[in-house]
Amino acid sequence: MGMRPRDIASRMAARRQKKSAGPVRDGYVRDTFTLPREQARAKARDYLTRYPKAGYMSAVESWRELPDGAIEFTMRRLPSAD
Repeated sequence: MGMRPRDIASRMAARRQKKSAGPVRDGYVRDTFTLPREQARAKARDYLTRYPKAGYMSAVESWRELPDGAIEFTMRRLPSAD
């Protein structure tokens, strides 16, 4: 018996809720830092030098400026390079 579009949408919504219920399990390692602006820039550069994008798919996943001027940011990378 074929699935109706409503059934497919319900299954997709249930999966989305399961994913948002806890930590992200997509294979990436995430590190979050809170540093003053210049130290945050240096830390991000160091992270990308240590874990190059070509081998680890490294990136700044998110960042925000806090009221005190510090930067909170999350770096992500694969656990190991091939």
